[in-house]
Amino acid sequence: MPNPPVPALPRQPVHHRAKAAIVFGRRARMTASVKVTSAGIVSIAVLVSSILLSTAVLVHTAKGARRSREG
Repeated sequence: MPNPPVPALPRQPVHHRAKAAIVFGRRARMTASVKVTSAGIVSIAVLVSSILLSTAVLVHTAKGARRSREG
């Protein structure tokens, strides 16, 4: 009789980490760090692309309204 299958253990998400530091002159300094999963990176990319697309639509609409007022 074969052995019963072993249930798979849930996988832990992979975390991506980044650090940045900016120095302004001698006294001012900013540091930042972020820890994000792959799903978080995808969701950030979707949000940024939707913002850029909506901005393009607003600019196109504003140009059309300006042309109709001038003409």
